[in-house]
Amino acid sequence: MNFLRSFSISIGFLLFLLLLIPNVGQAQEGRTYEVSSAVLNVRGEPSNNSEIIGLLSKGNNVMVFQEKYGWVQTYYGGQVGWIAKHHLIPLTNTHTADRNVSENQSSSNNVTVTATSVNIRSGPSTSYSIIGSTYSGDTYPLVATDGDWHQVSLANGSRGWIASWLTDKTTASEESNQISPADTVENGLTDNDNTAIDSSTGGSLAGYNIVIDPGHGGNDPGAIGLGGVYEKDLVSSTSDIVVKQLRAAGATVIVTRLGDHYISLNQRAHISNSYNTDAFISLHYNAFPIIGVHGVNTYYSSQSDYQLARNVHSSLVSNVNLNNRGIIQENYKVLRSTNAPSILMELGFITNPNDLSIIQTSDYQFKVAQSITNGLINYFN
Repeated sequence: MNFLRSFSISIGFLLFLLLLIPNVGQAQEGRTYEVSSAVLNVRGEPSNNSEIIGLLSKGNNVMVFQEKYGWVQTYYGGQVGWIAKHHLIPLTNTHTADRNVSENQSSSNNVTVTATSVNIRSGPSTSYSIIGSTYSGDTYPLVATDGDWHQVSLANGSRGWIASWLTDKTTASEESNQISPADTVENGLTDNDNTAIDSSTGGSLAGYNIVIDPGHGGNDPGAIGLGGVYEKDLVSSTSDIVVKQLRAAGATVIVTRLGDHYISLNQRAHISNSYNTDAFISLHYNAFPIIGVHGVNTYYSSQSDYQLARNVHSSLVSNVNLNNRGIIQENYKVLRSTNAPSILMELGFITNPNDLSIIQTSDYQFKVAQSITNGLINYFN
């Protein structure tokens, strides 16, 4: 009996100790993991509500030091950061060692993006299709150089092309006139525009820098409408048509989100503020618990934005057959943080059957693109 009593006391003591141990998982201290998501937030605390302090991309390696509540602790930019563990793949020591040797051997052949937001294309020219996007500070193994373009190796094993003048390895060809990365920010250049920006000409958008901001993306689907329609998907398809229409009118267009990626509101504003932006337009679709609510409206933040909102919204409601909900002043963060005249457009309700049946059509999205283009032409002229 004494033995059983002693055994019970020992078990009870061990259980008590286990209760005192914090919820720390099995992540091995100093173990290396690989990011499996296209874009991964690094947060200041192990919580989805914590401040985002940085971003990681698919294929990036992180060193993990502890785990709490499904989050792993690492370091980002010299400070403690937390990452959701389910976005990570553990690497074996051999794999990590081989990768480190490979990276050390090829570090002199890496290329680093220096512009804020850059297209990755399928070939060495702006005539090739966009297959992805990358951002300032991202580094890739350099495979080859063709004129003013670098071919790089991407995290998923494929290859893509980046304009050399948007990286730390510029070329000295006559075609690029040795354009430096600084020119990209100061003159509002993108990889589809390596010439000096001219002054405006009447009847077109030549000479104007327009930022199109497709709302939401990645792990932020936005509103979810009837039939499980995601706002982010409708916004993406609409934005693609808007961008093409604006470029056809001569505008230089910068897009804050290429593909299905999460971009914070601060990053969206930062992208716009990094260029000599003439107008910032954030595109969204609306939702409401009452199914009968429908229509389009445009938001602005300050009086300096009002004229842009008035011109674009007037053009929209004269061109589409949806209820006009008017122009509304709101202190939205993405608008107040953007230096250029800026508006946010709600292009219909995905929770209203009639609106949804219309806004899902390519005809409607093309009319939206026409309306924005004509509204901007009216605004600037």
